[in-house]
Amino acid sequence: MGFVDYLLAPRKDYRGMNTPSESSRLLLIVVIISVSYWSWPLSEGILFVWLAIITFVSTPILFIGWIILSYAGQNRESRKLTPSWEKIKKIKK
Repeated sequence: MGFVDYLLAPRKDYRGMNTPSESSRLLLIVVIISVSYWSWPLSEGILFVWLAIITFVSTPILFIGWIILSYAGQNRESRKLTPSWEKIKKIKK
């Protein structure tokens, strides 16, 4: 279950606060790209309409997806956001 833990575990930033997991970040990219691709023909090439469709369709999909992912990662141990924040923490002391 190492890969699943990697994706679902919340990330701790340099202040020790939990940030979204890797799966939440991937969900954002996948949803934006897929909705963008799907909505372009619907907008008939009108940029403002295309951006509005992306915004209105992506928002509820991301909301529901992030809730599901937060429940899935709820009891997992947090991981570091980046390996370098621990070094910064040591330098400040």
